[in-house]
Amino acid sequence: MSTGELLSIEPLELKFPFELKKQISCSLQLSNKTDSYVAFKVKTTNPKKYCVRPNAGVVLPRSTFTMQAQKEAPADMQCKDKFLLQSVKAPDGSAAKDITAEMFNKEAGHQVEETKLKVVYVAPPQPPSPVPEGSEEGSSPRGSVSDNGHVNGADPGTWSNSFLLQALLMLISWQAKSLISKLTEEKNNAIQQNNKLRQELEMLRREGSKSRGGVSFMFVVIVALLGMLLGFLLKKT
Repeated sequence: MSTGELLSIEPLELKFPFELKKQISCSLQLSNKTDSYVAFKVKTTNPKKYCVRPNAGVVLPRSTFTMQAQKEAPADMQCKDKFLLQSVKAPDGSAAKDITAEMFNKEAGHQVEETKLKVVYVAPPQPPSPVPEGSEEGSSPRGSVSDNGHVNGADPGTWSNSFLLQALLMLISWQAKSLISKLTEEKNNAIQQNNKLRQELEMLRREGSKSRGGVSFMFVVIVALLGMLLGFLLKKT
């Protein structure tokens, strides 16, 4: 907490929870410690990344004001961005529309308090790990989940090994089903090829029988013709 003469500022480190593809925000609380109106203005080293609501305003005497700094998720957890909060006494009855840049001009003789605020990225709270089915009392001890999402009293390796074994079994089951399907298909193809070969062999056998039957008939005809010719010649002689 800052202990300036005009405002108490909390916190001095703006902690943004790191979450991808999600707008994140951080609240800043200003408390007026005086009996006068205090105007404030917020600047940042990277105005394209942050949207401060509001970036200027008036804190009434002995009152507290809360604003938010919003931004898109960062590319990594390292950040060098900073905020500068300026505060100055304002005329009684002042409103946000009455604030001008001239009020924060030190060269004009105004007493301007300045407080630098750092930006820090923190990991968001982790959801509690699922409890494996079938666990009973008297078995391995269960871990309790703390407020920040961490599991106390549980071995992280137990959870990871369980998930790894389950994934491995699923992979083996999928590969076995794929292999069985492939073998079944190959068996059906082999049966079809076998039936086709049997049909072709049967057709060849039938054609061979017809061919052998035709040769025998022609042989008988030729022999008969030769016998008739031989008889005719014998009678003539």
